[in-house]
Amino acid sequence: MNPQEIIHNALNNIQTKANIIGKWKDAEGQDRIDGELKLEIENHTIRLFTDIKTEVRTIHLEKIEELAKEYHPFIVVAQRIFPKIKEELRNRNIAYLEANGNIYLKEEGLFLWIEANNPIEIKDKTTNRAFTKTGLKVVYQFLINEEWINYTYRQIAEETNTGIGNVNNIFTGLKQEGYLLQLNKEQYKLENKKKLLEKWIIEYEKRLKPTLIIGTFRFLKEDDFYNWKKLQLQNGKTCWGGEPAGDVFTNYLRPEELTIYTTETRGDLMKNYRLVPDINGNVKIFKKFWENEDVNNNVVHPLLAYTDLINKGDRRCTETAQKIYDEYLQNKF
Repeated sequence: MNPQEIIHNALNNIQTKANIIGKWKDAEGQDRIDGELKLEIENHTIRLFTDIKTEVRTIHLEKIEELAKEYHPFIVVAQRIFPKIKEELRNRNIAYLEANGNIYLKEEGLFLWIEANNPIEIKDKTTNRAFTKTGLKVVYQFLINEEWINYTYRQIAEETNTGIGNVNNIFTGLKQEGYLLQLNKEQYKLENKKKLLEKWIIEYEKRLKPTLIIGTFRFLKEDDFYNWKKLQLQNGKTCWGGEPAGDVFTNYLRPEELTIYTTETRGDLMKNYRLVPDINGNVKIFKKFWENEDVNNNVVHPLLAYTDLINKGDRRCTETAQKIYDEYLQNKF
């Protein structure tokens, strides 16, 4: 759906299913908001500044909160918003409306919360080859070291354990999306790097990370969780991601869940770190998906730590992610 279709569907559905009359007005001379939504609820009328999205992801939350503070009252309208994101929007008291008519609004003496309508599914377009599971692994290397973009296809293929044909498809995909500029016959430059990073973060969580899961565990001794910094990880094989990486980089976050990336076997992990499988455990372990990276105190690259934390979505993690971005990443993007 395009933005006008999203608004049209949302207004039709809240009228049909909740007897709320809505009227839409496009923004004039504004580039930060899309328009104004007027809702008539019984004898009450409220006008809300509006941001329209196809879907809301965790990486969008900070910008949405900024808009909500700058433009008040405010609502985000989307084709679909996943439950985890809705919960975080409610925690931040940010109004939302889905195309199916589900709505949350707590403003000016009004409190609406409707969650009874089935979501309208977003149909996946054909995936750009730069953002397949293989493509995401290669683009990750480009993001942490732009010099890789000018390696030969053969070098990139060997360093990332990828076929040369896949590398060609990834370059083509990046060009199609406007992320790669060809300077001459042999030289390239990444374009729109901040947008590319945001795209990578979303697609990593959606397409690549679910394929990397080794399992969820807990420590045999509960105290080991609180003393995680004392664990002797296998250098070059195993490293901290997510919340513990965030704590290492910022000394700001006390982890509630430990994330590990590794090339160790499941059996070695259980033996070396005294772990036992537990679906409700607080240790999540993933396969390392990169071949080459400087190991720094057994933590992932700041870009991956930032990604893990942004995708968690809760405020303490997004605040830590922002600190990592400000200190380690902003000069690159």
